[in-house]
This record gives sequence, C-alpha cells and structure tokens, in this order.
Amino acid sequence: MKNLKLIIVLVILTATVTSCKNTEREQQYASVDAYEAYVDSISNVGMEDLSDRWDEIEATATQRKNEAENQLQSIRNDDKLKDQYQQKVYSTNERYDDFRKNIISERERIEASNATQNLRNSLFRNTTIGDNRNFDWVNKDNILATYDHFVNTVSDNKDNYTREEWDEIKMLYEALDSRKNTVENEGLTAEDNRKIAALKIKFAPMYKINRFEAKNEENAESKK
Repeated sequence: MKNLKLIIVLVILTATVTSCKNTEREQQYASVDAYEAYVDSISNVGMEDLSDRWDEIEATATQRKNEAENQLQSIRNDDKLKDQYQQKVYSTNERYDDFRKNIISERERIEASNATQNLRNSLFRNTTIGDNRNFDWVNKDNILATYDHFVNTVSDNKDNYTREEWDEIKMLYEALDSRKNTVENEGLTAEDNRKIAALKIKFAPMYKINRFEAKNEENAESKK
C-alpha cells in the first residue's frame, strides 16, 4: 500500500514537472510567434503612417527579436520544434530587414522633399513653388521684388547650401529668368530691367564659386 502511494505521488510530481516544462517551453516559442506577428502587423501599414513613428517601431521590433532569439537559445538542442522555430526567426529577420530598408528609403525621400520645399519657400515669399516650377504669378509689378528677394536670400545663405541645393537654386533661377522674358513684353519698366540686370550680375559669379566649393567639400567628405 505504501509502495502504491509512493508511485502515485511520483506520477503526480512527474506530471506536474512535465506540465511546467511544457508551459515554459510554450512561452519560449510564443516569443517567436509574437515577433513574427509584430513584423506582419507593421508590414500591412502604409509607409507614410509608419515613417513618423519609425524610431519607436524599430525599438519594439528589436526588443521582440532579441527576446525570441534569447528564448530559443535557452531551449535544448534536442527539442524537435527548435529548428522549426529557429527557421521562423531567420525568415522573420529577412522580411523585417527588407521592410526596414524600404522605410528608411521612404523617410530619406520625404526628408529630401521637405528640405527642397523649405528651400523654395525661403527663396520666394507668399507663394508655394511646386515641382513644376510654375512662375505664372510673376508679373511686371512684382518681378523686381522677386529677383531681389531671391538673390539676396541666396547671398545671405551662400556658405550653407549643399551642391544639391545649389542645383535646385539654379533650376529655380532659370525658371524665373524664363518668366522674365515674358514679363518684358508686358510692360516691364526700363528702370526695373536695369535693377534686375544688376541682380543677375551679382548672382552669376556667386553661384559658380559657391557651388564649386560645395562640390569640393562633398568630395572631400566622401573620401574620409
């Protein structure tokens, strides 16, 4: 009778230990499923929506990845499911890395677009210049003020522009010049024309010298 009771106790203890081990193992594998589910969830959200809070998302993804990998390392190598879940982590890592590259590329595109628009806004007051660089709003009454603000703003910031910004400045300048050809036939005064010519003389060497210097600085940085 005593032996029977002992056997029953041992069976119960064994079952309890096994149950605890199974629960612990399930929790360890659950971390892998959680990591995979998180990557799946962010992959289904629009890039623009993710871009603004990407630092938070990346921190969460990294945390869940580390938890999954640490939990797998604590599982015995002879566990039949370990290889399967290890492969799941590898696959999730690859999908996340590809997704991360796309997000970073999109963020860089948005930042570059915003920087370009900010540059345009600084050069032209009370209007928004889009990618079509439409200057139909320039007329004989505001063209001198437009040139004056443009050239003097460039002069004030000439030491801070990058080569890419100088290229954008040149395209904007050429678009404004093209509009001037039309405005000249709409009643532009000789006095305003002379003042604009003086501003153009000021701009030409300033653009050439400072763009050259900006390009040299970028080349020097790339060699470091």
